[in-house]
Amino acid sequence: MPRRKTYNYLLLLFLVFSGLAGTPTNDVLSKKERKFAAEHMKNTKAELQDAIKGLKATQLSYKVSADKWSVQECVYHIAISEKTLWTMLETSMKAGPTPEKKKDLKVTDEQVIKMTEDRTNKVKTFPALEPKSTPYKNLDEAMNEFKTTRAAHIKYIKATSEDLRNHFVQMPFGLLDCYQLCLLISSHTDRHVQQLNEVKTNPGFPK
Repeated sequence: MPRRKTYNYLLLLFLVFSGLAGTPTNDVLSKKERKFAAEHMKNTKAELQDAIKGLKATQLSYKVSADKWSVQECVYHIAISEKTLWTMLETSMKAGPTPEKKKDLKVTDEQVIKMTEDRTNKVKTFPALEPKSTPYKNLDEAMNEFKTTRAAHIKYIKATSEDLRNHFVQMPFGLLDCYQLCLLISSHTDRHVQQLNEVKTNPGFPK
């Protein structure tokens, strides 16, 4: 292979594997949409890190009651959900676009965020996303995976040239496009940061 072609081929491989192949375009996602999602992801990541910073082992494992999650268990759930929900997005993106489903969307981006973050509506999670079902052995392991995957997701939303608005996922409460799923993933973190903060404000929480 001629040197010039070899260089171009290697450059293409680098771009593909670094997730930067393709140029972000406004006809896929607007700059405003990209910025909003990326900032929301960054903010909810920071919220989680701040909420658990400096907590002792007794505080991380404290439960208000036997059927409630501890702070550490909330983090386990956040981390495994980040991976699981993103796998749903990847599966949808591998399939062909289905713009005809757009008419079936019943919620706006703002409503996705609001209903996900609203803790007055309690929903039992799937067994696979229960803290006891996760592979994590400690808090650091869960947080390291969460931070790695969240960083990759922020990078993706900033640079992707994939048409997130014309790929869809069916959730228990209705249909979402894949951009909305990104917002749900980020909002889901906030939802459970609220939950672990509720644990921290309980009178029995260790000092």
